Amino acid sequence: MEKTQKVKLVEDLQDKLKRANATFIAEYKGIKAIEMNEMRKALRAASIDFKIVRNTLTRRAVKGTPVEKLSEHLKGPMAIAFSYKDAAAAAKALTQFASAQPNLKIKMGTLGPKVIGLNEIKGLAELPPRQVLLGMLLGSMKAPVSGFVRVLGGVPTKFLYALNAIKDKKAAQAA
Repeated sequence: MEKTQKVKLVEDLQDKLKRANATFIAEYKGIKAIEMNEMRKALRAASIDFKIVRNTLTRRAVKGTPVEKLSEHLKGPMAIAFSYKDAAAAAKALTQFASAQPNLKIKMGTLGPKVIGLNEIKGLAELPPRQVLLGMLLGSMKAPVSGFVRVLGGVPTKFLYALNAIKDKKAAQAA
């Protein structure tokens, strides 16, 4: 590979690292090319970019970035997955592939500028989808207001029951 190609590849990696809200590093040793292409196609559908890049070039790309700590863990055949939208969906897709393909071993990743380990990636994968989380948030924000409305609605209702009870009692006394 020529030096100009290497420089362009490092710049491209730096751009991807800046744009991605999450990155994941995985060891891919022993995966057949056909399986790798199928995995890439499925990950691309989930807005995940899966790249195999030489470790020396990746170390150059992360130098001076908030995720510089990744360079310590780049040993052996590594691939990087870049997630640009939903980090939880990316973690879920990668852990599903890792469970189906024992040769794919997720090592670590980043969530924003924070470096996360395998346990945190698995925890991220277990999160519900973004839409469900937003619905849960909206429900919890709406709960106090709807409870307050129910309490306010209960006062006139109880007053109405008391008036009906008095009316029934007077009607029974008159009869």
